[in-house]
Amino acid sequence: MIFSDIGLITEDVTTLTTFYEVILQTKAEGDHIHATIETKGTGLAIYLKQAAESDMKFDFSKYWGSGNFTLGFNVDDVDMEYERLKALHVEFVTVPTTYGWGARSLHFRDPDGNIICFRSKVKGYS
Repeated sequence: MIFSDIGLITEDVTTLTTFYEVILQTKAEGDHIHATIETKGTGLAIYLKQAAESDMKFDFSKYWGSGNFTLGFNVDDVDMEYERLKALHVEFVTVPTTYGWGARSLHFRDPDGNIICFRSKVKGYS
């Protein structure tokens, strides 16, 4: 089994795709109904809510918005990313913080409110 992607269901594929292209500094493939972004490790699929409901035959609104997950990305320098993201006016949940398990992380929201974590390993931790 291979973990291939995280799927985000949205009512605005274009806005969400553009946001992820900017913060991940990459290019998506697809259109206003379904787009994918490939990163090292796994991919991100962004799917128009109405199309997903039509294709999969259930109402996603009954299941989304729990806030029980974050999208995590390892970055080289979380403090440098924090400065870059401030200029993009993202909605921060936390500022860069060093945690006892050896990660320096920050959290912010995408346009749909999903929480994203950028983290770097702290030197001296394994």
